[in-house]
Amino acid sequence: MPSVLIVDDEPNIRRMVGALLAAEGYDVIDAPDGRAGLSMAQAQDPDIALVDLMMPGELDGLALLEQLRRISPDLPVVMMSGRAALTDAVRATRLGAFTFLEKPLTPESVLLALGSALELRQARRTARSLREDLGLTSEMVGDSAHIRAVRHLIAQVGPTDARVLVTGESGTGKELVAAALHASSPRRDLPFIRVNCAAIPRDLLESEMFGHERGAFTGATERRIGRFELAHTGTLFLDEVGDLGLEAQAKLLRAIEAREIERVGGGKPIRIDVRIIAATNKDLNKAVREGAFREDLLFRLNVIPIELAPLRERPADIPLLVAHFAERHRTRTGKTCCAWSNDVINVLTSYSWPGNIRELANIVERLSILYPGTAVTGDQLRRLLPDSMQTPPSVARIAQVGDESESLSLNDALDEYERSLITRALGAASGNIAEAARRLQTDRPNLYRRMRRLGLGGANDNG
Repeated sequence: MPSVLIVDDEPNIRRMVGALLAAEGYDVIDAPDGRAGLSMAQAQDPDIALVDLMMPGELDGLALLEQLRRISPDLPVVMMSGRAALTDAVRATRLGAFTFLEKPLTPESVLLALGSALELRQARRTARSLREDLGLTSEMVGDSAHIRAVRHLIAQVGPTDARVLVTGESGTGKELVAAALHASSPRRDLPFIRVNCAAIPRDLLESEMFGHERGAFTGATERRIGRFELAHTGTLFLDEVGDLGLEAQAKLLRAIEAREIERVGGGKPIRIDVRIIAATNKDLNKAVREGAFREDLLFRLNVIPIELAPLRERPADIPLLVAHFAERHRTRTGKTCCAWSNDVINVLTSYSWPGNIRELANIVERLSILYPGTAVTGDQLRRLLPDSMQTPPSVARIAQVGDESESLSLNDALDEYERSLITRALGAASGNIAEAARRLQTDRPNLYRRMRRLGLGGANDNG
């Protein structure tokens, strides 16, 4: 039986609407003011809330709406008032209200609004379940002081339209933060479009971002809708924004400032309403000083900065992350995972995790596949981790150059050390050439040349 929370300072409204809904099969709870309504929402977890706009006390309808969106983002809130101005209705909608009813209420309007709100609630629950099954949840796993601070900042910033710049090493969860910001905003049921700026060829970037008209260039056989238009009314996530060239940066800046775009080959400006969240593993302030990134664009993107610490700086989160990834594997495959002894957890927390959370997820999945339903030992885990757990063999050999038992030329020693560095970077990047190049602070062509010279191969180049 679906439950409805009615919050109104008029007893007659609570009684009449409550009787109507009870007769329709709803479980009704009510409160006379915002503070009592908030307490009941926390205690009862209703399916829908029906909230009066004008209420006395410290929490009026809009203030209560903000609090309800914070503690229960999936709860549809229907606002009602007999004296509301248009600005109130607009503000309520921006804060995430499902709809707005004018008093005097009619049974038809109330039942129609609540029926639609209930369908939305059920759709949100189904979507969340599917995201969890696919491992696409925006849940921030961990209980370290750093993660708690990030969660608090997301709760503050998410409901606004402020642009956010998320920084941190690759694999620290920047896309997860972007998804959490979108999920906690009034745009949560609207598009969330991701653009990997590093993966788009420069000559196609304008078409990808802004779209193109048929015949705009050779090969443009039909109209293409760009990412900005796809994200209209929702959120546009610009991943690896630090990899954009200066020309692309200028076009992005114009789109942000003018809030309009033009398709390639089109002469008509198109108004766009998007919230922009950007992310990078680069030091953009350093890039500005070096002339590789526009300072004015950085100012536009960096309204609210969120920096993610690498996993090695928050080892207390590792046990919770291991449990999370193991449960995700069990949900996906239906197979029992391995058992995690204290010895294994100690090894995991002492490892430096150059690939951060992404690398940890891969290790947990690998162990779950190799040792289903059995206890994993620390030695078994160590064999799966890269050589960076110990002193790299090349370093040890270089240290032994002066030893009579080892005859190794300087060039051979340097080649072996370089081979080890590249191999470890490729391992941490899951074989991705572009990501390995970023870790080694070089470019892809240079890394390719070095790999060919050293006889290394078998990597993929997914940008």
